[in-house]
Amino acid sequence: MTQTILVPVDISHQERFDGMIAAVKRIYEEGDRVIALHVVEDAPAFIRSQIPEHLSENNRKQARESLEKLAETAGIPVEAKVVEGHAATAILEAAGDEKVSTIVIGSHKPGWEDYLIGSTAARVVRHAACSVYVIR
Repeated sequence: MTQTILVPVDISHQERFDGMIAAVKRIYEEGDRVIALHVVEDAPAFIRSQIPEHLSENNRKQARESLEKLAETAGIPVEAKVVEGHAATAILEAAGDEKVSTIVIGSHKPGWEDYLIGSTAARVVRHAACSVYVIR
C-alpha cells in the first residue's frame, strides 16, 4: 500500500531539510509519494495592498525554485509545492487535500513567543488527522 508523506519546509532554514528527509527515508517505500511543502506567509491586508503583484509573484517563484533545488538533493522522488497562507493552517489543509498519511515536520527550540502563541509544529501535531513525526 502506498502512502503520501508531507514534508513542510521553511526554505529560510534549509539546513533542517536533510534531517527531515533522513526521517522520511526510514518510512519511505518504493512508490510512495513525498511532497515538500513551503508556505509563503500571508501578509496583513494593509501591507498586501501596498506590495506590487509582480513582487509577490517573484517571491513565490523564488520559493518554488529553492524548494525544487532542495527536492533534487533528497535522493528519492520529491514533489515541490508552494502555497500561501498561515503555516499551520496551510499544512493541515494540504495534508487533507493530498490525503496525506504522515507529516514529517521540523521543530526548533521554543522561544518565549512559542509559549504565547504556540509553534507551527505544535499546532500541526494537535490538529492533524494523520501521524506526525517531529524532527528536532
